[in-house]
Amino acid sequence: RTTLGPGGNQDARKMSGFGMQPGIILLREGTDTSQGKAQLISNINACQAVADAVRTTLGPGGMDKLVFDGRNVTISNDGATIMKLLEIAHPAAKTLVDISMSQDTEVGDGTTSVVLLAGEMLKQLKSFVEEGVHPQVIIRNVREAGQLAVQKVSDLAVPFDLDTEEGADMLLKTASTALNSKLISSHKDLFAPMIVEAARTLHAGGNLEDIDNLVAIKKIPGGDVRQSFLVKGVAFKKTFSYAGFEQMTKQFTNPKVLLLNVELELKSEKENAEVRITDPDQYQSIVDAEWQVIYDKLDACVDCGANIVLSKLPVGDLATQYFADRGLFCAGRVENGDLKRVAKATGAIVQTSTHGFHEGILGTCGFFEERQVGDERFNVFTECPASLTSTIVLRGGTEQFIAESERSVHDALMVVKRSLTSKSVVAGGGAIEMEVAKYLKAYALTIEGKGQLIVAAFAKALEVVPRQLCENSGFDSTDILSALRRKHFHDEDGKWFGVDIIKGGICDTFEAGVWEPSDNKCNSLASAADAACVILSIDETVINPRSEDPGGANGQMPGQGGGGQKPLSNMMGNAMDTANAQQGGSRSGNLGNGVSYMKGRGGG
Repeated sequence: RTTLGPGGNQDARKMSGFGMQPGIILLREGTDTSQGKAQLISNINACQAVADAVRTTLGPGGMDKLVFDGRNVTISNDGATIMKLLEIAHPAAKTLVDISMSQDTEVGDGTTSVVLLAGEMLKQLKSFVEEGVHPQVIIRNVREAGQLAVQKVSDLAVPFDLDTEEGADMLLKTASTALNSKLISSHKDLFAPMIVEAARTLHAGGNLEDIDNLVAIKKIPGGDVRQSFLVKGVAFKKTFSYAGFEQMTKQFTNPKVLLLNVELELKSEKENAEVRITDPDQYQSIVDAEWQVIYDKLDACVDCGANIVLSKLPVGDLATQYFADRGLFCAGRVENGDLKRVAKATGAIVQTSTHGFHEGILGTCGFFEERQVGDERFNVFTECPASLTSTIVLRGGTEQFIAESERSVHDALMVVKRSLTSKSVVAGGGAIEMEVAKYLKAYALTIEGKGQLIVAAFAKALEVVPRQLCENSGFDSTDILSALRRKHFHDEDGKWFGVDIIKGGICDTFEAGVWEPSDNKCNSLASAADAACVILSIDETVINPRSEDPGGANGQMPGQGGGGQKPLSNMMGNAMDTANAQQGGSRSGNLGNGVSYMKGRGGG
C-alpha cells in the first residue's frame, strides 16, 4: 500500500510505468473494519452471548440478576431492565437491547422471551451462514416464517367479552400470569385485582392509552408488602413545608381545589435595578410595594373560594401562615405529574397567574385528607368526579424489593392494557410456541429448496421458550419437550398443552389459567424475526476511532482548543467589561479566566 505525500506525484508516475497502482486510503488511521462471513458469524455469537445473560430469568422459576453500576444496586429479573443496565458495547448486539425495550414499551411483558427467541433464531441459522447460503435467501424465508407465525397466533387467539364475568376473570388471570415470574408472585392475589381495577377505570373513561401518566405508583420503604393499597383518586407525598403548616386544616369534605404554577413567596427585584431616593420615607414605600405584590396574590387565592391551594412552584412561609390563619390547606413544589393527575381527577385548571380567577377554574373532590403511611405523610384526594386516576402505594422491607415491585406492577398494568385492547388471549407456558412450531414444520414440508430447511430451523428456534422454562424450574427439558411434541402433533385437543411448572410435566395451561394477551406473542415473534433479519443483513462493521483533537467534540477548528485563539464572544465580553468599568457602570458577568461576577442575591 502506498500513501501519497508531498512530492509523491513523481513516485506515482514512476510506479505507473511499471504497472503498479498507488494505494488509496479512505478511512482514518486506527479505524477498525471487518467484513464477510467471519464478521456475520461474530455478530451472531455476540447476540447469543447477550441472550445467555438473561436466559436464566425466564418464567416463574427464573432467577434474579444483581447489577451494581458503581452507585446503585438493582435486583431484577425483568429482561428490559437488565438489558438497559448491562450497557452493552457491541454495536450489533445492541439490536437485542432495542427489541427488548420496544417490547417493554409496547406490551410491558415478554421482554426476556423476545431476546431469547431472537438469539435462538440466529443460533439455528448460523450453520446456514457457515455453509455459504446467501444471507438474503435466509432473510426472505425468516420474514415469511415470521409473518406466518404471527398470523397463526392471531388465528389461535381466544376472544372474550369485557362486559361479562368471564371477561373480568380473563383480565385477572392475565395480570396474575404477568406477576407469576416476578418477585411479588406470592402476593398476586393482592396486586392483580388492584391492577385490573385501575386499568378498567381508565378503559371506561376512554383514557387507556395514557395509563403511564394517570396511574401513579408510589413507593414507601418499611412495613409489609401486604400493606400496599390502591387509592381511587390521587395520592402524593407531603411536599416541603414551612412553619405554620401544622396549623392548617388537614381534612375537607367537598373542597374547592385551586392549582397554580405561580410562586407565592416574597422576592426582591430580580433584575439589577437602580432606584434613587431623596428621602428615607421613600425607601419604605418601595418595601411596602414588594409586600403588597405578595398580599395581592394571596388575597386573590382566598377570595376565589378555594379550600386547597396547590402550586408547582414554592409556597413560602408568609403564604403558609396566611392560608393557615384563614382555614385553607396549601402545598408548594408539587411534582408536575401529580399536579396533572389532580387536575384530571378534580377538573381544576392550572393557572399561571393570580389575576382573573373565576368559579370555572376550580376543581372539587368528595374527600381530602392528609394521611400517615409508614414514615411518610400523604395528601389523598378521593371520590373525585372524573374517576380516571388511580394511585397504587407500595410497601416493602428494602428499597431494592420495592423498586422491583414497582417494575412488576408496571409490567402487569401494561399487560392488562394490552388485553383490554386486543380482547383476546392465548395460553402461556410454552403452549403457543409449540403449536406455532408444529404449524411451521408442516408448512416447511410444502416448499422446495433451501427455504424448507430455514423455515424448519425457525420452527425449532421457537422451542427455546418451553425448554428454558423447564431448565429454570429444575426439570428435565428433554423428556418434557418430547412429551409436548407428541401431544401437539398427535392429539387434536393438545394445542394448549405447555410446561407444568408446579408438578414438572405437561398440562393444559389454558385450563390452568396461564393466559397472555395475543398481542404479547404477536409482538414478540415479529420483533425477534425482524432483529434476526437486521443482524443477518450486516456484512461489514466499521468502528471509527475517537477523535484525538480535544476541540473536535465542540466543533472547534484545530487551532482553537486549549492555548489557541480565544472565542470571539469572550473577547467582546472582556472589552465591554473594561469600557463599563472605566465609566463606573456594571459588568457583563466576566471578571477574568474562570471567575464569574455573581449578581443579585441567592435564589433571586
